Amino acid sequence: MSYPPQPWWLCGEMSVSLWRLPKRLLPAVPEGLSPVLLGDTGIVGTAWVLYRSGSVLEYNELLAAVLVRRGARLRACITHIWVDSAASLRGGRELWGIPKERATFGVDSVEPLRIEAHGIASASLRDRVSLPGKWSLGYRIAQSMAGGIAENRVRARGRVAVRTSSWHPDPHGPLGWLRGREPFRSLALHDFEMRFGEKADSSVQG
Repeated sequence: MSYPPQPWWLCGEMSVSLWRLPKRLLPAVPEGLSPVLLGDTGIVGTAWVLYRSGSVLEYNELLAAVLVRRGARLRACITHIWVDSAASLRGGRELWGIPKERATFGVDSVEPLRIEAHGIASASLRDRVSLPGKWSLGYRIAQSMAGGIAENRVRARGRVAVRTSSWHPDPHGPLGWLRGREPFRSLALHDFEMRFGEKADSSVQG
């Protein structure tokens, strides 16, 4: 299955939840990256993403990422991610070192949004407060690739809303470590436009 060259131009809907987790529960990150800790607590972000018409690929996605430090620089490291597209899976792994796996998704987009990655987690999401205008977001991901760390830029722009979210991780699934916990903040990025990746191949540094 072929995939588009980078950068990928994507659009759709995103719901991000932020979690405080004790160090012992944080997912492992590659050598060369260190979780950002406040005392014994780190930050994990999870996201449901629906890439829709107008994207180079249309698919659904669930991910978990750890806020890390590479030297003095803050980065996000994706430790768990599932998609329902073979092309996205292969492209994510080969272009950026993102450890994508396959999952089957169910989506009910009637408010509240109900979404499930079967055997992994489900969630119910509803907007509480919408912020005026469009907001821009930019950050870098850092992933293990070819024996080093590959960094790539993500830029997105869309309408922001503060959300309420009810998460239900499968207790025996790969996100079971979130069971019994609640995110401290959930946000939506509606009608986003995203550029993912660089114009040339990612830079890999040992």
